[in-house]
This record gives sequence, C-alpha cells and structure tokens, in this order.
Amino acid sequence: MIAQRIKSFLDENEVKYETLFHTLTYTAQTTAESAHIPGLEMAKTVVINVDGRLAMAVLPASRHVSLPNLREVTGSSDIHLAGESELRTLFPGCELGAMPPFGNLYGLDVWVDPLLARHERIAFNAGSHTELIRMRYADFERLVCPMVATFAMA
Repeated sequence: MIAQRIKSFLDENEVKYETLFHTLTYTAQTTAESAHIPGLEMAKTVVINVDGRLAMAVLPASRHVSLPNLREVTGSSDIHLAGESELRTLFPGCELGAMPPFGNLYGLDVWVDPLLARHERIAFNAGSHTELIRMRYADFERLVCPMVATFAMA
C-alpha cells in the first residue's frame, strides 16, 4: 500500500498519478524490469550523508551514484552512503529501502540527476517493495524543488 504520507501529499497537491503493482523486488533496476518500465524512467532513491547531514540522491535505476561527482557538486568534504541504521526511523510508513524521492517530506535536501528530467514521466517506490507511483516529472520537480546536478554513471 502507498505510504499514507505520500498519498496525502500527492492528493492535496492535486497531482495525477498511477499506482503500479509488481512482484517483490529489492533493487531499482529489477523493479523497473518487473513493472515493464525503462530503467532510465525508474527513479532510484539513494540516501547519502553529506558532511554529517542526510540528503537524497535521485537517479535512473539503470545508473549508479558517483560519490566523487556528488562531492564536487555539493562542495562537501565528506560524503558517503547512509547506513541502514540511519534509515530505519527516517521514513515512517515505508519499508526499508523503498522510500520515495520526496525528501522534502522528511526534512532532506534532494539532488536529482538530469537524466530523469529528460522523461515526461517517472516511476518510483511508493514506500513498499511491491508498489510504484508513476507521475509526470514536471509535477515531481514542482513539489520537491530538487537541486539538479550530474552525478550518475553507467
């Protein structure tokens, strides 16, 4: 089931979206394949620690985060992937590792790779490992106001 916080946020902002169900998966690329969505349209949410502050890096499922690129664009001296212990309580109502890219709802800055902006619609985890939300990228950008920077690598 879609995390209630996300559903309420989208409904309150009158965003049109669709819910897609898929078989149980644990990686973004496998989820894209299971849901028959191109890997470049499936948004993968990675939580990073930037100089002691958590943030989100959102990129296509078919790409990987380049920490050196993120270090450069954020101007940070210390950047690393957040640990599982940091994620456990951060996203109430979401399964571990299935958090949606709405960092603004959780007090996190959001960085998005421009590869996602090239697509009219994106899909992402809806708080579970079996359900996705698909919506227009323009609506995502309007609601989240992410910082756009190139940090994805093949």
